[in-house]
Amino acid sequence: MKTFTPDSSIASDVIPSANYGDRAKGRLPDMIVLHYTGMPDVEGAIARLCTAGTDVSAHYIVLEDGRIVQCVPEAKRAWHAGVASWAGEEDINSCSIGIEIVNRGHDWGYPDFPLRQTAAVIALCRGIMLRRKIPSHRVLGHSDVAPARKKDPGEKFPWHSLANSGVGHWVQPAPIVRGEPLKLGIISDDVRDLQQALARYGYAIPINGKYDAATMEVVTAFQRHFRPARVDGITDHSTLTTLQALLASLPNETMAAAK
Repeated sequence: MKTFTPDSSIASDVIPSANYGDRAKGRLPDMIVLHYTGMPDVEGAIARLCTAGTDVSAHYIVLEDGRIVQCVPEAKRAWHAGVASWAGEEDINSCSIGIEIVNRGHDWGYPDFPLRQTAAVIALCRGIMLRRKIPSHRVLGHSDVAPARKKDPGEKFPWHSLANSGVGHWVQPAPIVRGEPLKLGIISDDVRDLQQALARYGYAIPINGKYDAATMEVVTAFQRHFRPARVDGITDHSTLTTLQALLASLPNETMAAAK
């Protein structure tokens, strides 16, 4: 790709990626997916996202010092989400804008996200949301749309700070208290109700009343995003109450239909 004019006025550089395509059926983006780079250094991450043959890319990269690099024009389809699903939609790349946040990730020590970097992510997302009319609840993590495969941006990512600035959907997580949880191996109507609630929010999850491995993966992803104090895949009172509060604060027409 030849160089191009950045879509965001706060993007400081353009490093064109060779990995992109057209959005399916002319789809306009109505979702933002946040990732971490998950590599030990920024140079390697940029090379991977921009070099032909790696088959991965993102629209933007946010560096630790707050600088923003654009790699793919927003009108094009970047290859950031992979096999993913949200609210019944499976071509997440065609309906989303992907933002890679430079962070070594869980495999390389998983440092905190610097304040300057978080502020840049907020500013970038706010601009995209305004331009593209993207609602807050459509700002998601990679682990939300691909819970079986991904952990990013992870439980250290300051979703609450983004929400305080109007980016992303958030409620204060319910406190962790003692109680009888739902966990791996349980088969019950309560498990089915949990699965239906997660599906209404948007997660891809089988609704079979069995607390199986797939259910545990989705609960883990939910906790990484919305109840990060304890990420264990077990549905305790805190996890369930937080999910119910999120659903209650969504406009009714936005809820995905549970199958």
